[in-house]
Amino acid sequence: MKDFKYTRELKVGILAAVCLFLLFFGFNFLKGVNIFSSTYSFQGRFTRANGLEEQAAVYIRGYKVGQVDRIRYDFTRDSAFTVEISIHHDIDLPKGTEMVLIQDGLLGGGAIELRLPTNTQGEPLASGTMLPTAIEEGLMDRVQHQLLASLETTVGDADSLIRVVNTQLADNHLYNALANVDRVSNDLTAVSADAKRIVRTDVPRVIGSAERTINGLQASVRDVNGFTRQLDRVDLPATIARVEQAVDTVTAAVGQVGGLVSDIRSENGTLGSLIYSRTLYNDLDSTVVSADSLLRDLKANPKRYVHFSLFDCSGSKKKKK
Repeated sequence: MKDFKYTRELKVGILAAVCLFLLFFGFNFLKGVNIFSSTYSFQGRFTRANGLEEQAAVYIRGYKVGQVDRIRYDFTRDSAFTVEISIHHDIDLPKGTEMVLIQDGLLGGGAIELRLPTNTQGEPLASGTMLPTAIEEGLMDRVQHQLLASLETTVGDADSLIRVVNTQLADNHLYNALANVDRVSNDLTAVSADAKRIVRTDVPRVIGSAERTINGLQASVRDVNGFTRQLDRVDLPATIARVEQAVDTVTAAVGQVGGLVSDIRSENGTLGSLIYSRTLYNDLDSTVVSADSLLRDLKANPKRYVHFSLFDCSGSKKKKK
């Protein structure tokens, strides 16, 4: 019975030890510590922590190589925070390596980045070395600074605007401006009403006129097409020949008229003799003067001519009897 009792207690103890080991291993695994591998430790001092916590990641060119083991603080010094980090034992840090406090992610906490120098040749740093440090502002810090600057400018502009508005209110300029805006709004309302009226009345009439115009153009196009087809059916050579014949006839007639005019202008022809003969002109003028004298005498002494005629007529009658 005693052996069985000891055996059971031994099993319970071994199980408890295994559980404790698994708990320790799991806790360190969750913290990112590999208890089966050796590490190198380094230190650095910072003036502020910027949200850096223990078990934070340590990066080299974006690759995680270790973690923050411990953060000690002494507020009696300017560099109050001493940070101890551990990295994998297979990574050698050359002289000139800088420990930079960065922001891990957009909304994450702090992290450590080891920035290697350009020249990586030479002996590596020993474990426990105090590295030079720097603090790099994260995105949120830059946004905060820019936002504060923008807010300062905005507050200044708002203050200036408020002073201007107060001045305008004191001088009744704002009320006048609002009255002008009201008048402009009324004018816009009237213009909108006119536009609606035009759309309801004038636009349909214009559209109807445009349709009639289009119909007229279509009819004109049809007439032009018909005229074109008629031109296609016309015998152009014969028509051109008739036109040339008519032109020749007109040319001959013009030549004859030109010859007639030349004959008239010359004194040799009949019409030319009649037109340019001075004797004929004088005879005609004398005849016209004699006829004018006769008419005047007839108007002045009509009895002379009437009596002579009646006497002749009575004498003739007596002779016949």
